[in-house]
Amino acid sequence: MHSYEKLLIDNKAWATEKKELDPEYFTNLSNLQTPEFLWIGCSDSRVPANQITGTQPGEIFVHRNIANLVVDTDTNLFAVLDYAVTHLQVKHVIVCGHYGCGGVKAAMGNADYKDVLNMWLRNIKDVYAHNQKELDAIGEEETRAERLVDLIVKQQVINLAKTSVIQRAWKNRQAPALHGWVYGLKDGLINPVFELKPNTPIDHIYTYENL
Repeated sequence: MHSYEKLLIDNKAWATEKKELDPEYFTNLSNLQTPEFLWIGCSDSRVPANQITGTQPGEIFVHRNIANLVVDTDTNLFAVLDYAVTHLQVKHVIVCGHYGCGGVKAAMGNADYKDVLNMWLRNIKDVYAHNQKELDAIGEEETRAERLVDLIVKQQVINLAKTSVIQRAWKNRQAPALHGWVYGLKDGLINPVFELKPNTPIDHIYTYENL
């Protein structure tokens, strides 16, 4: 048996179990999507949003990319953000990083990962450069990497606040709140590290008028 075939077998077993527990489970799920949360997380297979938060399908709208970045040229992320905030009207947007992130570790070095990955990791390197004095003062590499994860998450939350999508929602419905969290692979716990409430002032150059 190929490894992918086991996924299909396990899917059938899961679907059967769900229907045995609740015959209307999939009917109800297919007719309703009202999540309160948009989760912007890392693509790392060890950080599945539903499992680590104990939530069920339909409760979290999810976008994942390498190192949970909010990049202003990423149309994929912005399509998700616009749909979640404008149409689903989520109440909270969560950027969740994690300690032990391979993307962060890669960006802290000087290896050439070729064009596409280099461009993506550049966003992490920029966060490092903006906080270089603090980070270089941390002697232990793992501790430095963990602090960089915190700083990356904080910067992505700020990046969200700079978007017209968030600013328009803040003006029209005083939501969503923006949260920066970090998940610990070693203990399974989520640590809140940063938060922006609706209508938090940001640098004037990033604010939009006539929203």
